[in-house]
Amino acid sequence: MNKPKHHILVCASFRVAGEPKGICNKKGAVGLLQYLETEINDRGIDDVIVSSTGCLKLCDNGPVLVVYPQGDWYGKVNEEAIDEILDAIESGKKAEKYLVS
Repeated sequence: MNKPKHHILVCASFRVAGEPKGICNKKGAVGLLQYLETEINDRGIDDVIVSSTGCLKLCDNGPVLVVYPQGDWYGKVNEEAIDEILDAIESGKKAEKYLVS
């Protein structure tokens, strides 16, 4: 596997004990992980990897994801947002509507 150009971190609210709790988990972040992976595969994007994380401490904006190396933080993410974020990654832009400032 080559080094990916982008790394998407999705807050899944996992705690040290391994239990998913918190706003992002309650708002379906784990299901969004699957949608994101499927969408990346369907689009044939081969330079993006996805990881789930513990709490990213932006609960008011959950579900939250971060795209690196850009460092773009996106909040209130749903399937529509994921589509727009992937469109933005493919075009070298940002999905302004979902950016957390």
